Amino acid sequence: MQAIFEGKLDEAGLSAAELTLMHYTELITNSASRSTAEDVQKLREVGFSEDQIAEAVYIIAMFAFFNRVADAFGVPPQNYLITGKVTP
Repeated sequence: MQAIFEGKLDEAGLSAAELTLMHYTELITNSASRSTAEDVQKLREVGFSEDQIAEAVYIIAMFAFFNRVADAFGVPPQNYLITGKVTP
């Protein structure tokens, strides 16, 4: 979990499918317009169905939306820890 938090995906012990999905998530989050058919094909090749890929895109987009709304209204960061506990 620490490796994921630090952005060291290749050191996180993820399966090939999980790693592919995390790289795709990063791509969509940072520059969705650069996504290609080949990027989606990589997800298919590691076993993701069309419905799962669509769901991933919707979830990624929803998080981006909520983050932008929170930023626009000045909602402060929640300071969640990797363990899932909230800091005071």
